[in-house]
Amino acid sequence: MNHRQVLEALSGLILGMFVSMLASTVVSSSLPVIIHDLDGDQTAFTWVVTATLLTTAISTPVWGKLADLFNRKFLYQLAIVIFVLSTAAAGFSQNPEMLITFRAFQGIGAGGLAALSQVIMADILSPRERGKYMGLFGAVMAVATVGGPLLGGVLTDAWGWRWNFYVALPVAIIALILVQKTLHLSPQQRRKVSIDYVGIVLLSAAVSLLLIWVSIAGTATGFPWNSWQTYVMVGGAVVATAAFIIVELRAKEPLVPLSMFRNRTFTLAVVASISTGIAMFGASVFLSQYMQLARGATPTQAGLMTIPMIAGLLVASVVIGWVISKYGHWKPYLILGGILLIAGSYTLSTIHYDTNFALVSLYMFLLGAGVGMTMQNLVLIVQNTCKPNEIGVASSGVTFFRSLGGTVGVAVMGAALAAKVTDLMKDRLPELGKAIMSLGDKAAYWQAQLQSGAMPKVSDMPHALRVIIEDVYAQGISHSFLIAVPFAVVSLVAIVFLPNVSLNRMTNTERMHAGEADFATVSVDEGMQVLTATRSVRVVAGVDAASGAAGAVDEAPGSSAR
Repeated sequence: MNHRQVLEALSGLILGMFVSMLASTVVSSSLPVIIHDLDGDQTAFTWVVTATLLTTAISTPVWGKLADLFNRKFLYQLAIVIFVLSTAAAGFSQNPEMLITFRAFQGIGAGGLAALSQVIMADILSPRERGKYMGLFGAVMAVATVGGPLLGGVLTDAWGWRWNFYVALPVAIIALILVQKTLHLSPQQRRKVSIDYVGIVLLSAAVSLLLIWVSIAGTATGFPWNSWQTYVMVGGAVVATAAFIIVELRAKEPLVPLSMFRNRTFTLAVVASISTGIAMFGASVFLSQYMQLARGATPTQAGLMTIPMIAGLLVASVVIGWVISKYGHWKPYLILGGILLIAGSYTLSTIHYDTNFALVSLYMFLLGAGVGMTMQNLVLIVQNTCKPNEIGVASSGVTFFRSLGGTVGVAVMGAALAAKVTDLMKDRLPELGKAIMSLGDKAAYWQAQLQSGAMPKVSDMPHALRVIIEDVYAQGISHSFLIAVPFAVVSLVAIVFLPNVSLNRMTNTERMHAGEADFATVSVDEGMQVLTATRSVRVVAGVDAASGAAGAVDEAPGSSAR
């Protein structure tokens, strides 16, 4: 395929990913307003994000397994339909619980789009060529990530936050048509399939119990850390994880083939992906919250203020993707990305409500560049070393652990933020009391707002109260970013020890055909050796059996000349 044919084939995939990213990011700048309007608290805010990440993580390996068994084009179209319909339904939410439910269904579609786009790219592009096209995907994702919060902020300020959930529908219809018209894949060999349903249930149970425990334990509306609920949830997660491992070892078609962990590249890439997920999803969630709750920005302003992070992601993914494709060297850029992840996470843990915004922008750029250098390239190097018939499950495996890392990271960071804010609010009760009393006839209204436990809308607050709340949330959010630092260090260590395997120039389809050709050659050679050993054929005059060159042969008794 020439460059134009590749772009035509990828156009539907790119637009599908754009829809996925747009529908996910369009609500990021308006989420504090949404939770405020639905009377939700910090736990609800965290779970609106975590629900999507959780179902994305759980469904990603399922979609990857299905991609190795069924028509990949149809699966991709199905993922678009599930994602967009659930996104549109979320626009009708009347309470946080309803919103969380539809966001969970949204994650199922997002998992399919993330996993299948990587698998389909491997079908039509070699790892060496895939770098620059992954950079193109990164650029589109960056545009959606920049445009999403801006568009969401404008829609929220102009017509209300519900329009955030409807905006992706027309784009999704165009994406479906493009995929149908431009994406043509070689038919896969039909075979009897077996879906690991027990593994799906056990994996869902293990991850869900862990996240629910992290989100609720230790909160004012939850239960203490040292309680019977903790023992039940943690114990249940451990048992479900052990059962999942046993089932995967025995399953005919395992959801996550544990044998893949024998591949050193896959194992280390998984470890590195977990930290990338924490940095990527944690930043997208809590930076928007920082802009609105710690700096009093409106949704539109918050979208504008997060541009430096997206700029870092855009520049790094496009430029590094092109460089890797041109020169074939990937490891130095992954190491640099790991260093930038550490730098970005640590510096963001030092921000306050009055930190110079130029410094905050620099910190965001560093984190974005680290994510841009590592996110897609970790999938790339795994696809480069895995077997062609395992490309789906290998790609989705890395994506799964990245989503899982992001899910756990957001849950832990959200729980740390909620606990920190609660403690700081208690410490500053005297100041809050004085500020409220100075508001005159509006004192009762603002006291009721704070006592409700709902997420505040800081941009509407009086200055005396706003300064205190901004400082409290700034300290809480910077504290939550500190949690990401040790994970970033582990990620860098894993990247350093990745085997430096050169990128090959064959597509996944070509590798499969080459494998079949090698098998056929070996079979012919073995057959000739058997015939020679049994004296059915005697090679006497330099006959080249593999090439069929002419030569003299003695025929076995009873045979006839041809």
